[in-house]
Amino acid sequence: MALIPNIVFAIALVLGIGFFVHNLRKLIRNIRIGKPIDRSDNKKKRWGNMIRIALGQQKMVVRPVAGMLHILVYLGFVIINIEMLEIVIDGLLGTHRIFSSLGSFYTVLIGAFEVLALLVLISVIVFWIRRNIIRLQRFWKPEMKGWPKNDGNLILYFEMVLMVLFLVMNATDVSFQQMGSGNIISGIMAPWFSGLPETTLHLIERTAWWMHILGVLVFLNYLYYSKHLHIILAFPNTYFASLGPKGQMDNLEAVTKEVKLMLDPNADPFAAPSGDEQAEMPEKFGASDVSDLNWVQLLSAYTCTECGRCTSECPANQTGKKLSPRKIMMDTRDRLEEVGRNIDNNGTFVADNKSLLGDYISREELWACTSCNACVEACPVSINPLSIILDMRRYLVMEQSAAPTELNNMMTNIENNGAPWPYNQMDRLNWKNE
Repeated sequence: MALIPNIVFAIALVLGIGFFVHNLRKLIRNIRIGKPIDRSDNKKKRWGNMIRIALGQQKMVVRPVAGMLHILVYLGFVIINIEMLEIVIDGLLGTHRIFSSLGSFYTVLIGAFEVLALLVLISVIVFWIRRNIIRLQRFWKPEMKGWPKNDGNLILYFEMVLMVLFLVMNATDVSFQQMGSGNIISGIMAPWFSGLPETTLHLIERTAWWMHILGVLVFLNYLYYSKHLHIILAFPNTYFASLGPKGQMDNLEAVTKEVKLMLDPNADPFAAPSGDEQAEMPEKFGASDVSDLNWVQLLSAYTCTECGRCTSECPANQTGKKLSPRKIMMDTRDRLEEVGRNIDNNGTFVADNKSLLGDYISREELWACTSCNACVEACPVSINPLSIILDMRRYLVMEQSAAPTELNNMMTNIENNGAPWPYNQMDRLNWKNE
């Protein structure tokens, strides 16, 4: 009978980690739906970006209050969960605070955990107030209704409960309190439970212990369904982010070769393309669905924190346009998840007569973008919504000839007059005589 709790713990641990790994494999499969792109260059700079931006939270502190609170939550939550190692060993072996034999080091460690737990709890409460009482505008945009809004609050509740359970677990642990070392916060809480029988204290401590470990396993598996997936994906996303200058747009090799062919007086425009040239011709110019995007763009869709910094900096959104860079990333992720479920149900993707363009993202949103890169600059985890917008615009122009009238007029003027303006080349300087 004494082994039953250990067996139950082992089963819960295996199921929790197993389900997480299962979802992680689905996540990787979905990202691989994207087209290949080489991001293996300049490894030193990429590692530097990952350490500064993902680990060091460099872009978060641009907004100091939110940035510092986020760092507290991030570091506190990660560091406190180092204690999970002790909990796992205790749960499997039936021991109790196995690392307490480390003496003063254990004291410092647990003391730091308790202080961080309190700071995380305070920070999370402030975040909840900002979302629900102060109601910051970026958390109340149209795309944040329903599940995204509930998800943001649910994560905060998760973190509050886990921190409280950790502190209650320590406060009601009689042997730990008797040690009188490391109980910096729980020592203040312990009198709250004074007068209770030792058996009741033990029951509360065990309940908090079990709820804490099970809560962590539930939270781990909740990540896949939540915007909090960025806890994991911020690291690869910042590593694989583009190192090129912001505003630099990629060229299609097939189009570049066509232009060079047009400018080559010795080229035969009627010559049949060679096997290599045929292989290099894209099946489609631009992107109309998630399978047309590259895998880094799909990784970014899953990495999006839904913080709304991109949208709050977007000049189009600020002037009342329909465009929200955050929604672009959320829509891409939602469509990718839909495609993933299609594959789960059918073994392979079966055409569903849907696409990212039209069913999720409208043309109005795409053409509202000014291509200013404000969203790219603002993102704290190096996501590039503009790259998806430009690829979808490219599809509209090159595959559907569906550019806005103003853009079509400009391109016609460039073709006919060598300039965007509707004046003959011979008349360009007439203004100086007026």
